[in-house]
Amino acid sequence: MTRYLGDGTTMDREQAWRAMASAAGHWALRGYGQWVLELKATGEPIGRSGLYFPLGWPDLEVGYVVAPEHQRRGYATEAAGAALRWAFDTVGAAKVISLIYPENLASIAVARKLGGEPERLHRFPNVEVLVFAYRSSSTSSR
Repeated sequence: MTRYLGDGTTMDREQAWRAMASAAGHWALRGYGQWVLELKATGEPIGRSGLYFPLGWPDLEVGYVVAPEHQRRGYATEAAGAALRWAFDTVGAAKVISLIYPENLASIAVARKLGGEPERLHRFPNVEVLVFAYRSSSTSSR
Protein backbone atom coordinates (compact mmCIF):
# COMPACT_ATOMS: atom_id res chain seq x y z
CA MET A 1 0.00 0.00 0.00
CA THR A 2 2.92 2.39 0.50
CA ARG A 3 4.12 2.41 -3.10
CA TYR A 4 2.18 5.60 -3.90
CA LEU A 5 2.23 7.24 -0.44
CA GLY A 6 4.90 9.73 0.58
CA ASP A 7 8.20 8.73 -0.97
CA GLY A 8 6.98 5.17 -1.52
CA THR A 9 8.95 3.57 1.29
CA THR A 10 7.68 1.82 4.41
CA MET A 11 7.87 4.01 7.52
CA ASP A 12 9.98 3.06 10.48
CA ARG A 13 8.56 3.33 14.01
CA GLU A 14 9.57 6.99 14.47
CA GLN A 15 8.15 8.04 11.09
CA ALA A 16 4.91 6.16 11.82
CA TRP A 17 4.59 7.95 15.18
CA ARG A 18 5.02 11.33 13.48
CA ALA A 19 2.45 10.42 10.83
CA MET A 20 -0.08 9.40 13.49
CA ALA A 21 0.59 12.61 15.46
CA SER A 22 0.10 14.63 12.27
CA ALA A 23 -3.18 12.84 11.54
CA ALA A 24 -4.51 13.49 15.05
CA GLY A 25 -3.19 17.04 15.00
CA HIS A 26 -5.07 17.84 11.81
CA TRP A 27 -8.36 17.39 13.65
CA ALA A 28 -7.19 19.55 16.56
CA LEU A 29 -5.51 22.29 14.52
CA ARG A 30 -7.48 22.38 11.27
CA GLY A 31 -10.85 20.89 12.24
CA TYR A 32 -10.62 18.18 9.58
CA GLY A 33 -8.50 15.18 8.72
CA GLN A 34 -8.67 11.54 7.63
CA TRP A 35 -11.33 8.95 8.42
CA VAL A 36 -10.86 5.20 8.68
CA LEU A 37 -12.77 3.29 6.01
CA GLU A 38 -14.46 0.17 7.24
CA LEU A 39 -16.72 -2.41 5.72
CA LYS A 40 -20.29 -1.76 6.81
CA ALA A 41 -21.12 -5.45 7.22
CA THR A 42 -18.15 -6.41 9.40
CA GLY A 43 -16.48 -3.21 10.68
CA GLU A 44 -13.19 -4.40 9.19
CA PRO A 45 -10.85 -1.43 8.52
CA ILE A 46 -9.91 -1.35 4.83
CA GLY A 47 -8.29 2.05 4.31
CA ARG A 48 -8.56 5.75 4.95
CA SER A 49 -9.73 8.90 3.22
CA GLY A 50 -10.18 12.54 4.07
CA LEU A 51 -8.56 15.94 4.03
CA TYR A 52 -4.90 16.81 4.52
CA PHE A 53 -3.19 20.21 4.58
CA PRO A 54 0.04 20.27 6.59
CA LEU A 55 2.26 23.33 6.69
CA GLY A 56 4.07 23.77 3.37
CA TRP A 57 1.59 21.66 1.37
CA PRO A 58 0.54 23.09 -2.03
CA ASP A 59 -3.19 23.19 -1.13
CA LEU A 60 -5.95 21.36 0.74
CA GLU A 61 -5.75 17.74 -0.41
CA VAL A 62 -8.29 14.94 -0.50
CA GLY A 63 -6.53 11.62 -0.12
CA TYR A 64 -7.60 8.00 -0.23
CA VAL A 65 -5.99 4.63 0.20
CA VAL A 66 -7.67 1.24 0.20
CA ALA A 67 -6.05 -2.11 1.06
CA PRO A 68 -5.17 -4.06 -2.09
CA GLU A 69 -7.67 -6.86 -1.41
CA HIS A 70 -10.50 -4.31 -1.32
CA GLN A 71 -9.53 -2.22 -4.35
CA ARG A 72 -11.56 -1.91 -7.55
CA ARG A 73 -14.89 -2.00 -5.69
CA GLY A 74 -15.61 1.75 -5.66
CA TYR A 75 -14.61 2.34 -2.03
CA ALA A 76 -12.00 5.01 -2.84
CA THR A 77 -14.39 6.86 -5.13
CA GLU A 78 -17.19 6.73 -2.56
CA ALA A 79 -14.99 7.85 0.33
CA ALA A 80 -13.13 10.58 -1.55
CA GLY A 81 -16.41 11.86 -2.99
CA ALA A 82 -17.84 12.17 0.53
CA ALA A 83 -14.68 13.92 1.72
CA LEU A 84 -14.86 16.37 -1.21
CA ARG A 85 -18.49 17.20 -0.47
CA TRP A 86 -17.55 17.75 3.16
CA ALA A 87 -14.63 19.99 2.12
CA PHE A 88 -16.88 22.17 -0.02
CA ASP A 89 -20.08 22.11 2.06
CA THR A 90 -18.72 22.10 5.62
CA VAL A 91 -15.11 23.31 5.52
CA GLY A 92 -15.94 25.96 2.90
CA ALA A 93 -13.11 25.13 0.51
CA ALA A 94 -13.25 26.66 -2.97
CA LYS A 95 -10.62 24.27 -4.33
CA VAL A 96 -9.24 20.89 -3.27
CA ILE A 97 -6.42 18.90 -4.85
CA SER A 98 -5.16 15.34 -5.04
CA LEU A 99 -1.43 14.68 -5.41
CA ILE A 100 -0.97 11.54 -7.48
CA TYR A 101 2.05 9.70 -8.79
CA PRO A 102 1.90 9.82 -12.62
CA GLU A 103 2.06 6.01 -12.85
CA ASN A 104 -0.81 5.50 -10.36
CA LEU A 105 -3.49 4.97 -12.99
CA ALA A 106 -6.09 3.72 -10.50
CA SER A 107 -5.92 6.94 -8.45
CA ILE A 108 -5.97 9.04 -11.61
CA ALA A 109 -9.17 7.22 -12.62
CA VAL A 110 -10.73 7.97 -9.20
CA ALA A 111 -9.75 11.65 -9.48
CA ARG A 112 -11.29 11.91 -12.95
CA LYS A 113 -14.51 10.18 -11.82
CA LEU A 114 -14.81 12.80 -9.10
CA GLY A 115 -14.39 15.69 -11.54
CA GLY A 116 -10.70 16.30 -10.92
CA GLU A 117 -8.74 17.98 -13.68
CA PRO A 118 -4.97 17.65 -14.10
CA GLU A 119 -3.55 21.06 -13.24
CA ARG A 120 0.25 20.77 -13.11
CA LEU A 121 3.21 18.83 -11.79
CA HIS A 122 4.47 19.46 -8.25
CA ARG A 123 7.99 18.58 -7.17
CA PHE A 124 8.73 17.43 -3.64
CA PRO A 125 12.37 16.81 -2.66
CA ASN A 126 12.21 13.09 -3.58
CA VAL A 127 9.28 12.76 -5.96
CA GLU A 128 7.26 14.53 -8.65
CA VAL A 129 3.47 14.19 -8.58
CA LEU A 130 0.49 15.26 -10.65
CA VAL A 131 -1.83 17.83 -9.11
CA PHE A 132 -5.50 17.14 -9.83
CA ALA A 133 -7.80 20.04 -8.90
CA TYR A 134 -11.44 19.89 -7.86
CA ARG A 135 -13.63 22.95 -7.64
CA SER A 136 -16.90 23.06 -5.74
CA SER A 137 -18.95 23.32 -8.95
CA SER A 138 -17.33 20.15 -10.40
CA THR A 139 -18.48 17.93 -7.52
CA SER A 140 -21.78 19.50 -6.53
CA SER A 141 -23.84 16.83 -8.30
CA ARG A 142 -21.70 13.86 -7.23
